[in-house]
Amino acid sequence: MIIGFHEQKEKRLLTLSFYVAGLFVFVALGFAFITHSGAILFDGIYSLISFFMALLTLKVANLVQKPDDDRFHFGYTAIEPTLNLFKSIIIIATCLYAIVGSINSLMTGGNSAEFGLAIIYGAIATIGCFAVSFYMKHQGKQLRSDLVGVDAHTWFVDGVLSASILLGFALAYFIEQTSFAVYAPLIDPLLLILLGTAILPIPGRIMLDSLNEVINKAPPEAVTVVIEKKLKQTLVAVPYEHVEVRISKCGRDIYLLVHIIVDESFSVATISELDDIRISCETAMREWNPSILMDILFIQDPKLAG
Repeated sequence: MIIGFHEQKEKRLLTLSFYVAGLFVFVALGFAFITHSGAILFDGIYSLISFFMALLTLKVANLVQKPDDDRFHFGYTAIEPTLNLFKSIIIIATCLYAIVGSINSLMTGGNSAEFGLAIIYGAIATIGCFAVSFYMKHQGKQLRSDLVGVDAHTWFVDGVLSASILLGFALAYFIEQTSFAVYAPLIDPLLLILLGTAILPIPGRIMLDSLNEVINKAPPEAVTVVIEKKLKQTLVAVPYEHVEVRISKCGRDIYLLVHIIVDESFSVATISELDDIRISCETAMREWNPSILMDILFIQDPKLAG
């Protein structure tokens, strides 16, 4: 199979994510061991999850480029939202585990950490994570890749984690120099509770979006209305009574099943005339949005569109 420019760029971005995630695992776990910080340990575990997810994502990126075959009649794109669903569930579970662990830590007096070294880690991790997230989002704008989009979100979440760690440990370092130093051990678990709670909506939204694709739920009405309007513009030369459109999004593909209910004046001499209409319509739709795949059926009985 010939791999196009977009596919090669997608693989480069995902490979970059994979290697940087591996680097961050060693950095985070190393600093967690030195500083005895639960928040940094959580960040390291999150990076470890990102590392293994990036490895899976690379495998899936190769699969979704393959054409349909005897085993997968509609291609491999359904694996894309399935992976994103799995990734979001793992992240949610990690956050909940961290929150529960931090509550237990608070109840036992908190956790002392080397806040000076933790600040250094926070600065390195914050700059690194946001840089990777921004780069992937910027470079992936022209790609039809939910894999790159979710990876960019994952790095953004990690950046928020790291920035919060930086701010929290800066506060703890300051408190240690005051008469309130006894409260400094509470900063680490409190920070982890706030972090875990704050980032939950991001994987939660990814989980719901991916689940909708896995179960073939129609895209939001704002999306379907625009698609139907554009479709009808391509059919101005066809005398029809109604156009029934069913739409589903699966990974990078948007599938349209179109029933054109023709009126009495519609007639064709050969099947090839119907093919010409299909080709003209599909070409116009794919020029407008390359992710669209469609089947068009011409009928006269509206019940057949039900």
